[in-house]
Amino acid sequence: MRRLWPFTVRGTGALILAAACFVVANEAGIAELMYFGILLIAVVVASVASLYLGRRTDVVTRALSPDVASVGRESHVSVQVGVRAALPTPPGTWHDTLPKGLRGKADGLFPALSSGLRGDVRVVDLAYTVTGARRGVHPLGPLSVRTSDPFGLARRTIVFGERTPVTVAPAVVDLSPLVDYAGAAGGTLHTTTNQLGQGADNLVARPYAPGDSMRRIHWRATAHRDALMVRQEEQESTPEATVVLDRAALRWSTDALQAPGADPGFEAGVSACVSVVARLVHDGYAVEVLDSDGNPLYGSGGLAERIDGGDMTEVEAMLVQFATVTARRDDSLPHLRRLFAGVSTGPVVVIVGRLDPADADAIGPVAHHSTLPLILAAAPVGDALERAADHGWNVATIDPDRDLGLTWVNAVGRGVQHVLR
Repeated sequence: MRRLWPFTVRGTGALILAAACFVVANEAGIAELMYFGILLIAVVVASVASLYLGRRTDVVTRALSPDVASVGRESHVSVQVGVRAALPTPPGTWHDTLPKGLRGKADGLFPALSSGLRGDVRVVDLAYTVTGARRGVHPLGPLSVRTSDPFGLARRTIVFGERTPVTVAPAVVDLSPLVDYAGAAGGTLHTTTNQLGQGADNLVARPYAPGDSMRRIHWRATAHRDALMVRQEEQESTPEATVVLDRAALRWSTDALQAPGADPGFEAGVSACVSVVARLVHDGYAVEVLDSDGNPLYGSGGLAERIDGGDMTEVEAMLVQFATVTARRDDSLPHLRRLFAGVSTGPVVVIVGRLDPADADAIGPVAHHSTLPLILAAAPVGDALERAADHGWNVATIDPDRDLGLTWVNAVGRGVQHVLR
């Protein structure tokens, strides 16, 4: 009920004084007190009227830098409030409502405004910093501004309904590069550059053909020949890698089905997935992100198309897709070996929640088709990791409270030692 009371302490005192003047004037017969009470009432009414008649807000807009927030990283929020004020207004306070997916201090002083008799819109710039706390798409707002009249008798809280959807991508951990291991993890990986596909000697340019992706245009060759040219890697010098994210809810928790960010274990798995993809793409691998049934996550309602080596722009686009991924009810991890039957490829990284010994035996043969097979499990059961290691997998446990970078170094290091032997 306090929020409904429009008067400040000063305004409330003025009303009480006016009422006292009326009572004393009536009892003592002092007419001057009656006039004084009427004057106080008039001033208070005018103060309230000035808040509702002299000020109008047309629009509230927000902009984030960077456009997509990430869990654990800061983003700068700029807010512009368009205001028309016929009368001068004193400074007030503002507060922007933060969703659960963001943390920060989103309030401050709202500046005083001079009179704008011409009705011109003046833009008030506000700014604050937020940190991503939970993956997903979250509504930022509404913005509320509390102001008072020039006499400080009344106050008004204005709530602006505009909300801005903010995408919070999963946290990307900077992992150590595979190129430090001199090609042991990929066979054909060039170690002279970290970004194949962007100026490496293994690229050739050919004329553009209908259906070619615009992101593969070779601008230097286009300018030289005055015709659209596209990049084409030589087949033998494009190493490939596969990252598998098992989304079966029974391996994580039912919370992972409900909404992004609900299950800490699943969040650790998603963060590991995007971090590994970013590392492999940066190292020059053409990476395919698959679900445990072997289907590309993009095609199954999901997440990412095949990303060419060195194409970090596509990695950024993948992060936006991963902002909303959740678990699903299907369990297809035991069938993963069918995908790699008769195929030899580069690194294969499988990210899974609960891993049973039977699961380790079921996917064990996949290790023999990869130059660097890794399993990152959030909740291994019994001797599941030992069994997987016996099949040739390099194994590690991921946890929200553990350093993924260190886990990656240990797992990859053991894997490369195995390859060199």
